Amino acid sequence: MRYLLASFVVLTAAGAIAAAPSIDPALTAAIKAPTRTPANVARDKYRHPAETLTFFGIKPGQTVVEIWPAGGWYTEILAPYLAKSGRYVAAAPSEKARGGVQKLIAAHPDAYGKVQFATFPSADAPDRVAAGSADVVLTFRNVHNWMGGGAAQGAFEQMFAMLKPGGVLGVVEHRLPEDAKGITEAESGYVKRSTVLALASKAGFKLVGESPVNANPKDTHNYPKGVWTLPPNYAEGDKDRAKYAAIGESDRMTLKFVKPLK
Repeated sequence: MRYLLASFVVLTAAGAIAAAPSIDPALTAAIKAPTRTPANVARDKYRHPAETLTFFGIKPGQTVVEIWPAGGWYTEILAPYLAKSGRYVAAAPSEKARGGVQKLIAAHPDAYGKVQFATFPSADAPDRVAAGSADVVLTFRNVHNWMGGGAAQGAFEQMFAMLKPGGVLGVVEHRLPEDAKGITEAESGYVKRSTVLALASKAGFKLVGESPVNANPKDTHNYPKGVWTLPPNYAEGDKDRAKYAAIGESDRMTLKFVKPLK
């Protein structure tokens, strides 16, 4: 895996570009762990987990909440990385939505047995993430789902509430170009950067950095069945499969927000 540290863009309070931090060897070890699912490892070249998590400032000792981890792609990395000192919380909307992570725990309890669960979205569930308790909240390719269900603003507000002052929200989302024509946000699976910024800003977040690490210039953003036409979904089956495989996974924005101290 190539570590594209030079591609990180971190905005300081003065607006300068800060040097990218080096990748923690323990994070590299978690990414290379034999407990990871081979199919997930094969997607590292599209998802760049080392660069992405380093950009978001993930460190041992933190309480990290991942929103809607689904099958647990990032769980396989984050749970063992935070196990010795820290806390990884998988926040999902229902018991059924926790199934992918629970399968990981059942298969490798030594690696994933310390995973904690919480209900999200929820303003009053007894197992919700407590207000002001998280150092970092991460959400990977979920904003379009919330927009489709009319729940996006509420989701950002709940993530803001669960973070400590100074805490970080890391967002990775399928990116729709600002000047795109004839493509509907959310319905296509793509979202404009300006839309994410508006949702986050209204909730109280401040954008402090962004990285092109998950960008894909081969992605044209306009497909018969939206972003799901591309791998790994291949929504059109074998039709033009080689073409879509050559494009790879979607073009994605990688945005880092902070909950202000005051």
